[in-house]
Amino acid sequence: MALETQIGHVVKDVLSLDSLNDAFVGYIVPSPDNDEYIRKQALDHLRQILSSQTAPENLELAVRILVTHSFTQVNPQRAQLLLSLLERLVENSIVPAKLVCEVILMSDKLTYKNCSLWCLSFQLIRRIIGGVDYKGVRDTLKLLFDCLQSIPAVTNVTALQQIEAVEDVMAYIFDRNTCLLPSYFIVTEIMKLFPEGKNWPHWRVGKMFSDFVESFKPTARMVTLAGLNNLLPVVGYAVQSGNVWKLEPSTLRFPIRGSLPYDRDVYEAQTALVRYVLEQPYSRDMICNMMGISKQQKQRSAVLEEQFVSLIVSAMEKMETDADAVMPLWKTLSSNLVFFFFFQFISFSHMVTSILTKLAGKCVRKGRDQLMWVLLQYISVSLQKQPISDFLPVLRLYDQLYPERDVLAIPDITSPNCVQQMAAACIWMLLLNKKVQASDSTKLSRSLPNALKAQIEFLQQNLRQQNLSVADYRVAVLCNAYGQQTELFPIPMGVLLENTFKQHQSVQMPGPQNCLAEGPATPLPVALLDSLTVHTKLSFINQITMHIYQLSNSKSLMAVSPSLVETYSRLLVYTEVETMGIKVFIGQLLPTVFKHHAWGILSTLLEMFAYRTYHIPAHYRVQLLSNLHSMAAIPQTNQAQFHLSVENTALRLITGLGSAEVQPVLSRYLSEPKTINLCAESEELNRALVLTLARSMHITGMANLSGSWCTDILTTIMNSTPHSWSSHTLHCFPSILAEFFQKYNIPKENKQQLKRTAEHEYQKWKTMNNENDIINHFSHQSTPPFFLCILWKIILENDGMSPIAYRVLERIGPRGLATHLRMFCDYLVFECATSTGQQVNKNIDALNDLIWKCNVVTLDRFILCLALRSFEGDEAQVCFLVIRLLITRPVEFRNRVNDYVKENSPDHWKQSSWHEKQLLYHSKYPERFWMSDLSSGQPPYLPVYFSNVCLRFLPILDLVVHRFLELPPVQSKSLEAILDCLGGLYKFHDRPVTFLYNMLHYYERKLKDRPSLKKKLLATIYGQERSENSEQCYVTDPYIQYMQGPLEDIEWTPELDYYCHLIERLVNIMTSQSTITSIKPGMSESKQVPKSPIDGMDWRFNEFPNAAAHLLHCTCVELMGLPVSSEIVGNSLIDVVLRSNPTIWKESTLMDVESWMNGIALVLTSLPDSFRLVLHTRLVEYIQRLPPDSSVINFDVFNYSAMYLTSGQVYGAYLLGLAHMVWHHCSIGQLSTIPQLIKERLMPVIQSEAQFLYVCHLVGPFLQRFREERTRCLLDLTVSLYDMLEKVDKLNEHLSNMAAICDLLYHIKYMFTGDGVKAETERIIKRLRPALQMRLRFIAHTGPENDQVQIKNEPS
Repeated sequence: MALETQIGHVVKDVLSLDSLNDAFVGYIVPSPDNDEYIRKQALDHLRQILSSQTAPENLELAVRILVTHSFTQVNPQRAQLLLSLLERLVENSIVPAKLVCEVILMSDKLTYKNCSLWCLSFQLIRRIIGGVDYKGVRDTLKLLFDCLQSIPAVTNVTALQQIEAVEDVMAYIFDRNTCLLPSYFIVTEIMKLFPEGKNWPHWRVGKMFSDFVESFKPTARMVTLAGLNNLLPVVGYAVQSGNVWKLEPSTLRFPIRGSLPYDRDVYEAQTALVRYVLEQPYSRDMICNMMGISKQQKQRSAVLEEQFVSLIVSAMEKMETDADAVMPLWKTLSSNLVFFFFFQFISFSHMVTSILTKLAGKCVRKGRDQLMWVLLQYISVSLQKQPISDFLPVLRLYDQLYPERDVLAIPDITSPNCVQQMAAACIWMLLLNKKVQASDSTKLSRSLPNALKAQIEFLQQNLRQQNLSVADYRVAVLCNAYGQQTELFPIPMGVLLENTFKQHQSVQMPGPQNCLAEGPATPLPVALLDSLTVHTKLSFINQITMHIYQLSNSKSLMAVSPSLVETYSRLLVYTEVETMGIKVFIGQLLPTVFKHHAWGILSTLLEMFAYRTYHIPAHYRVQLLSNLHSMAAIPQTNQAQFHLSVENTALRLITGLGSAEVQPVLSRYLSEPKTINLCAESEELNRALVLTLARSMHITGMANLSGSWCTDILTTIMNSTPHSWSSHTLHCFPSILAEFFQKYNIPKENKQQLKRTAEHEYQKWKTMNNENDIINHFSHQSTPPFFLCILWKIILENDGMSPIAYRVLERIGPRGLATHLRMFCDYLVFECATSTGQQVNKNIDALNDLIWKCNVVTLDRFILCLALRSFEGDEAQVCFLVIRLLITRPVEFRNRVNDYVKENSPDHWKQSSWHEKQLLYHSKYPERFWMSDLSSGQPPYLPVYFSNVCLRFLPILDLVVHRFLELPPVQSKSLEAILDCLGGLYKFHDRPVTFLYNMLHYYERKLKDRPSLKKKLLATIYGQERSENSEQCYVTDPYIQYMQGPLEDIEWTPELDYYCHLIERLVNIMTSQSTITSIKPGMSESKQVPKSPIDGMDWRFNEFPNAAAHLLHCTCVELMGLPVSSEIVGNSLIDVVLRSNPTIWKESTLMDVESWMNGIALVLTSLPDSFRLVLHTRLVEYIQRLPPDSSVINFDVFNYSAMYLTSGQVYGAYLLGLAHMVWHHCSIGQLSTIPQLIKERLMPVIQSEAQFLYVCHLVGPFLQRFREERTRCLLDLTVSLYDMLEKVDKLNEHLSNMAAICDLLYHIKYMFTGDGVKAETERIIKRLRPALQMRLRFIAHTGPENDQVQIKNEPS
């Protein structure tokens, strides 16, 4: 018999008896026992029927049949009777309660218009839902919400009874004390249906919903970062990487996890942040990272396009009042737009149309030339690739921006501004040419604007002139206008090429008389290159590279034109030509020249890269470094001058790696080992790489993390060039590196045996007579590498250098000579260590002759090798004594340095006579790599354009200074003597501030008790920079006065005003970088930003990409150079905002204060740990002072914006906000110290609920970042929070914020940890008070249910 029939019989029997009772209601005495018997009989029949049904779907069918019978009854009593049967079935565990609830709620017959049936159904659900597991309750809750939404929100009082029935069930489910399911699930469902509190259901339950959601506000604030919307990054700042600035690509909102009732500002689009970043030079990589944009996707971003439009329109408006302030922004926009157009992230036609719409009705004419110049850049390079219809919206701009009836005058052609003033005419000429060539039928349906007629005629007339030159900007304008006309473009381009290289002209190069190069020698000025469109620059670069290809293939003896080399290097600074610029240079040009064995050209290109390029992306630099290591292994490159060039370039590449660049690029060695070659031969380069790695790990905080990522690299280095480190160097290494090198037991040379072997080989030299035997013996690989020791002893004993010695050196080669040089350094140090003072001087004189008279080895290579040798104790002191004497005593090097510093300027991009100065310098101090009168043959002299011993010595001087700092303070005087002698060179350092910053940061522990040495270092390096670039605002006036005082005068403790000025300077720079508005949104008018002395700097030729990065590093250098402890500096920086400071608080808005807090956070995270960790001490001290009575704690006191300018616990709120900002700016390595802070310092002092809540607010916002970047820290932090809760639970009789605490723990579980700490949390929860156990039972699995789900739905 069918199931439906069987159940139907039971229902019929029950209802028939009930009908009989109804018929004889006046004659039958009702009997409760009889009714109970009838229900029991029906229950037994249903049990019998259902027990035979094994399939789950049959059970569901049976319930559905019963529900259908119930809902079809007209008499409410009959419906109640059948529903009571369902209740009995649930009570007797015949059918699950969840199934009954779901079938009732999913029935299409359940409607609020049937009041009695609706109420009976929800009353039944209310009685049985307690038997549903928490997952089932969640499913039921979703169905309840669906039913509730079927009742119109504006229903009148007639539906009140039905709403109360639903409300009763929901109130039971929502009851935190009943705890049918985690309240976190409930708020998730509510927020999913009613995001951001919109479209609440009927008012009767709407209040219940809103109150319940409001109860999660404390939890939401616990995981919300204070002031996030007003934080600003420093673009290009080394430590700021990772995901902290990532935004949702479609909404520009910060990504949030969990459906919590966050404050409204959390959901705001970060348009101000995106525009701020877009305004910064070199910001495109950061924008791509923020928005998750990939070059491979090429997907249009409407929101990014909108921000560009807003920036352009704002810039146009600002031009009307302050044109000079907006000019840097136009340059940045021009560069960035070409990139985003090229990769199709924004649409040109859409953007121009949007600009038209926003400019409608506005009279903005002063910025029209700049706008046309920006558009011209993209049009020039893409016109032939795109249909003309894509560019037609530009024509409408002519109507709006050039409505004049009068003809515009011809601009002054000698002014660089003329190219912008004629940009509109150039665009018209390009579009006109496109119309002729277009294959589509689109026509230019416009006549020439009357305002441009004179400019168009000017272009046409000048193209026919024969006397074009680069003396004015006529050539640039013609190139820009006729770039797409193949028959006309070569005319002005030919003028540029003629002034870059002339094959029929020659100029003298440094070196022998026969070392010649093509002419001319004068490069094209940067201002002229700035006036060229992207298309012209690309064409120009292509012509230059093609000419270099031809020269390298022709084996010409003529070197590359000095003008070409300098001009080419200047063209490489333009990021908009990267595809034809640095990408072709690294990936195609260098390999092709190398393939043709054009060593002179290859050396020239390496020289250009080493001394003339800026802001090259790290992956290109590492690619070049890898190629150099491959080149060095080729036998043909074993020539002294070329080997020196390769090694010098490689050293500059290694030491120039930014601290935040090292880990990402070297990690590729693990994933893509074939793409990165490590040096297989040069111990010095590998040592430099290890030192760079140590510095990077220290500054970025990676030393706090596991070092597994670098172990393979270090192992490869040790297998290729086994070496050891001095104990004083290892002491400065991060512990990970120190432990790695201590595991290697590198055998040390026996010094007595070393001396005996050197004497033995020297005696052989003196006694051997046959020339061939001498050459074969001393150049053979099996012979001990003591030949330099022999040559030194020859000079020491006043014997002349014979030609045989040079033939031996030629046979050994520069690569083999490196091994001899290392042995000679060890031998020389041992000799000097066992000699008297007079003999040491003789030793140094002989060494000086070996370098400068015999030219056997260069000074820079010798000092590099000696400074990196591993010596201990007295030998280390002797080693650096030799370095000091070799640098300071002889006049050869000092004279070269003094004359070079006196005659040259580091601002090469502003010069046109660099070649002449270089030629004069080399004629006075020629560099020789062999002895011309003794050597058996002269290898070809490679052309030199920029290099000399002074510039080559700079990276080595950096290493020497570092090695001196590792030694005991007794060597400070030696270092000061070297700085006095060579300090002038630092004005030619390509990264002087970065060098100071890295040095003071890395050696902070070594320098903290040596303030006079810090003063000397800053005075030497900053003194040179200030003499050349006084406008660069390196140091404040108080610090200048401190530096100018006597070296011994270190008694200076700055007041709080000094620190306020430092932070104010940084804040002003960051706010002034938003040039499109005079007052930032939310900033008080009294806080308008003054002009900065560094506003006019050309960041393309600077070590930093923008003013904020420059000033941040300068600020940190000055703070690290103060003669006070790091604790004093750190506390003073914190007091800038935490103490009542009129500089900040007077007439300030909340945004002003947050700008200061942001500046302090940036500085603290950029300083060594000892400066920043005072914040941890402040936090511990404040938490200890919190009142034990948690009832006095209002959650608003954790929110400094709510406590702004109020009394009470403002200090704690601002301390919390500052901690949030500091930790937000931290690298993940720096941030990984938080679990240690919680476990070791806060755990012992936490006793009250208030203290625990403060800690929750402290760490809550960083759980998401830990989950993404450092899961181990997240798990440790979670366990610590549970341990704290257990401690607080035991020490406090009453907990008043139990709900908020439990909600946070559920949020952590379902959004971050999952079952990652399941065992630990279960163990702790079972030891908590019963009320907490009840609320956390779904985490601890103390009930029969087992939690395996995680919430993944986000707020919409």
